[in-house]
Amino acid sequence: MTEVLRTLYPATTAFETGTLDVGDGHSIYLERHGTKGAKPVVFLHGGPGGGITPIQSRLFDPELYDILLFDQRGCGKSTPHASLEANTTWHLVADIERLREMVGVEKWQVFGGSWGSTLGLAYAETHPERVSELLLRGIYTLTKAELDWYYQFGVSEMFPEKYEAFVAPIPEDERHEMMAAYHRRLTGSDTAAQLEAAKAWSIWEGSTITLLPDAALTEGFGEDHYAIAFARIENHFFMNAGWLDEGQLLRDATKLKGIPGIIVHGRYDMPCPLKYAYQLSKVWTDADFHIIEGAGHAVSEPGITDQLIRATDRFAGKA
Repeated sequence: MTEVLRTLYPATTAFETGTLDVGDGHSIYLERHGTKGAKPVVFLHGGPGGGITPIQSRLFDPELYDILLFDQRGCGKSTPHASLEANTTWHLVADIERLREMVGVEKWQVFGGSWGSTLGLAYAETHPERVSELLLRGIYTLTKAELDWYYQFGVSEMFPEKYEAFVAPIPEDERHEMMAAYHRRLTGSDTAAQLEAAKAWSIWEGSTITLLPDAALTEGFGEDHYAIAFARIENHFFMNAGWLDEGQLLRDATKLKGIPGIIVHGRYDMPCPLKYAYQLSKVWTDADFHIIEGAGHAVSEPGITDQLIRATDRFAGKA
C-alpha cells in the first residue's frame, strides 16, 4: 500500500517580527513562527536574493518548533534593498551566528534549499558545533560547472524557448559570457536596462525550477521589486563564485561528520544537477539521501515536500 504524502502544516501568524542591525549599513528582517522556546530551527531561503515566503514556516510542526525566518542582506524586507555592498557568503554566515545568539540557543537545526543549501553547507562547515541537524534540498555547491550548466549551456538544451527569452536582452557578441553580460546591465546606471535584465534573469529561473509549468510562480519571479533584488544579488554572488574556492563545499563536507541530516533532491532538478547531491551524500554519510523521482527543483513539488516534512517531524521526535 502506498503511503500518503505528507502535506504542509497550516499557515501561522508570526509571534515575533523585527529587524536586526548586522552592521555594514545592513538591517535584516526576521520573523519567528511556531512556539517560542520549542526546538529551534533557522530557515535559509534561496536565491541568493530571494526572500522569505509563507510556505517556509509550514514545513515544521508549529507546536514543536521555534522557527526563525529571515530575509538575507538586500532582499525581501531587509534594507538597503538590492544592495551589493558588504554582501557575501561570509557576511551571511556571520549574520546567522548573530541570529543564533539573539535567539539564545547553543545549537539549532539548519534548513536550506537551493542557494539555502549552499549557505547551509557554508555555515555548518564553519560552525559544526552549532548545528543539531542539517536539512538540505536542491543541493548547489556553486562550482563553475554548475554555473555554466544553468546560464551558458545545458539547461538551454532542455528549455530552448525559455533560454531564447533569457538571452534576448544580450547582444549576440556578448552571449559567450552570459553572467558577465548580465552583470554589466544589472550594475549599470541605465535603470531601464537594469530592470529589463533583472526581469529576464529572474523569469528564466522561475520558469525552469518546476517539473511542470507553474505560471503563477513564474509571474512572481518577474515582479519588479522582487526581480531587481533577486537578479542583482544572485548575479553578484555567482560572478564571485560565492567567495568560495572551487569545490570547497564538497571538499570540506568531512566537517559535517556527526551531524545528522537529510538530503532531498529532485531527479529532474534543472538549476541544480543531481550529481552534486550524490557526491555530497558520499562524503556526508550521516545524512539520509532521498532522490525524488518525478520532481524538479521547487520545494512545492509534492514528493519533495513530503520528504522534508517527514524529516522535520522525525528530528522533532514526532512519531
